[in-house]
Amino acid sequence: MTELWNWRIDGAAPVEVYPALAEALGRVVMPLAVADPARLPTYAVICDVWEAPGEFGTIVDCYGVPESLPELSAVAALARLLDRDCLLADDTLDAGRHLLVAPDGTIRPVHFEVTETDDGEVLSARRLCTLAHPGCRGWSRCCRSRWEPDSVNPALAAA
Repeated sequence: MTELWNWRIDGAAPVEVYPALAEALGRVVMPLAVADPARLPTYAVICDVWEAPGEFGTIVDCYGVPESLPELSAVAALARLLDRDCLLADDTLDAGRHLLVAPDGTIRPVHFEVTETDDGEVLSARRLCTLAHPGCRGWSRCCRSRWEPDSVNPALAAA
């Protein structure tokens, strides 16, 4: 079985992302636009990288990622290689809550305002997920997450 990963990067050009992804994943990375499924190298991962408006506007989709590759370690390695913050979805199913992965390998939950546009979701107004904010207290989805408000965690042997 294979997985689909979706990440966002703070200001990296797509041309920088593909080689860094290959290094972070330890796999051949084929851009979606030129990938021919009949001619893919063994262990290749197909990726699409594009730019959108708003914060963390570089979007990365990786298709067909083997389950044996740990996502947190891979995104932390990418953040380190690009020296850029990266985002991935958290476990709350809240469209505005993400995990911020810093180049030093730390992971912390954050919130964004999400606006739907013709170009997709636009993120803005970043804030930390903290018990000091009323939306993150008590019975909120944040408190039921593996990534609790105010938490700062290492990226499991990633950096």
